Amino acid sequence: MYRSAPGSSPSPARRSVLRGSLAASAALTVGGAGLAAPAFALSGRPRAEWGVQTGDVTTSSGLVWVRSDRPARMLVETSASESFRRVRRHHGPLIGAGTDFTGTTALRGLPAGEQIHYRVTLADPDDPRRTGERITATFRTAPDRRRDGVRFLWSGDIAGQGWGINPDIGGFRAYEEMRRLDPDFFLCSGDSIYADGPLQPSVTLPDGRIWRNVTTPEKAKVAETLDEYRGNFRYNLLDHNVRAFNAQVPTVTQWDDHEVRNNWYPGQILDDARYTEKNVDVLASRALRAFGEYTPVSTLHARGGGREGRMHRVVRYGPLLDVFVLDMRSFRNANSPGRQPDDTTGILGAEQLAWLKRELAASTAVWKVLAADMPLGLVVPDGTNIEAVAQGDPGAPLGRELQIAELLRFVKHRRITGTLWLTADVHHTSAQHYAPERAAFQDFAPFWEFVSGPLAAGGFPASALDATFGPERVFVRAPERANLSPMESPQYFGEVDIDGHSGELTVRLRAEGGTVLFSKVLQPGRVGQ
Repeated sequence: MYRSAPGSSPSPARRSVLRGSLAASAALTVGGAGLAAPAFALSGRPRAEWGVQTGDVTTSSGLVWVRSDRPARMLVETSASESFRRVRRHHGPLIGAGTDFTGTTALRGLPAGEQIHYRVTLADPDDPRRTGERITATFRTAPDRRRDGVRFLWSGDIAGQGWGINPDIGGFRAYEEMRRLDPDFFLCSGDSIYADGPLQPSVTLPDGRIWRNVTTPEKAKVAETLDEYRGNFRYNLLDHNVRAFNAQVPTVTQWDDHEVRNNWYPGQILDDARYTEKNVDVLASRALRAFGEYTPVSTLHARGGGREGRMHRVVRYGPLLDVFVLDMRSFRNANSPGRQPDDTTGILGAEQLAWLKRELAASTAVWKVLAADMPLGLVVPDGTNIEAVAQGDPGAPLGRELQIAELLRFVKHRRITGTLWLTADVHHTSAQHYAPERAAFQDFAPFWEFVSGPLAAGGFPASALDATFGPERVFVRAPERANLSPMESPQYFGEVDIDGHSGELTVRLRAEGGTVLFSKVLQPGRVGQ
């Protein structure tokens, strides 16, 4: 979802330096494909100026990403120490124009629960001796022992509503704050870019202050072409905080609407003068390709010579945690008032719902996080239609609520323990407890839903609640007016800390600046909380 744009330090073992990175952005306008467009000169060596990323890390594997400035062969070396005295080599792909000079290498056979140091080298494909400067980074694999515990962060909504990289305030500052917390991984809950959110060089705030944006050609208009979508992903990587964070913290990423355009759904035909391409399915296909090129998501990368092209997946993070990454975009029905009494498609689609039931029932993890890109009981409008699940009618389930009711009933009757819902999307932070005694639909076990965001976008007032599933808003922090800039309102992210001895899970809702706004401890082994 969302609205229109406006006129503690890590341990020494984690202090790997991101070498060969982009200099901190001082200029406000960046040309072409960024600071360095792909070059085809015979002289020179491949450069990886956009940093590195890791994604979908498990107990024994991970996916490493890089972008070159020209055709190159990707090589990744891993080691147990920063000295790289003993290394294991992982041979990656030949990077070329077909993937916008991006590439990923799967790391397999890694030790569980260990700090992995890695370095990426790009070599001239015609002369392997001509290599670029190595980029060194690190991450932790998931533990295979319960007692080790797990701690991760989540948020979403990045570079939205006209608020991009502002060098006057240090860019995307929340990323540096998150890096210093040294989490095991970061769950990006969608709206990782705003492909439909052009940026102006400056915006005058209500108090007269000037917000300045780093700008690029691809951010001057709504994204329609594949190159324009690619440019939106490159934009976030211009920020030095993002690159330093990516060099230390692996990600689990999903998408929502703004990776394509606001409030999109399959089959939609646009009535928007900003777009020359009116078929959203065409736009979504281009956006998904760019997403897969710029984000290390295991199910979007080649397997057996092809691409799965699937966003929903389970990231198994040891005995304590499974993360069920949902896709509430690709299979949904059209946005409507949401009052239909029969709805088998819903927001997940029938096949994804069946997949989710199977995976939840098979999971042996103590905690099962349902990573949703939209909230359940918060009303998110799309004009006169409904964009999320709840439609404002407090009665029995209707529309997309029917599918969620089916899922909640399944969790209760199959006695699936340790479920927890996390999301972003609505540009404020809150904690909702859902209970059948308060609900119109009562055949489910109580559960919690936590919302956190934006991470680098506009803040918005709290959404209305829908009583169908009996939500009680236990905590909320939101601005009073719409689209407050990050200079006017703090950015938000959440923290989940699972204790390896007790199995207790603690959720903390955080505000930029180090403040813990709200904390809740949940007990393991329960069907409801």
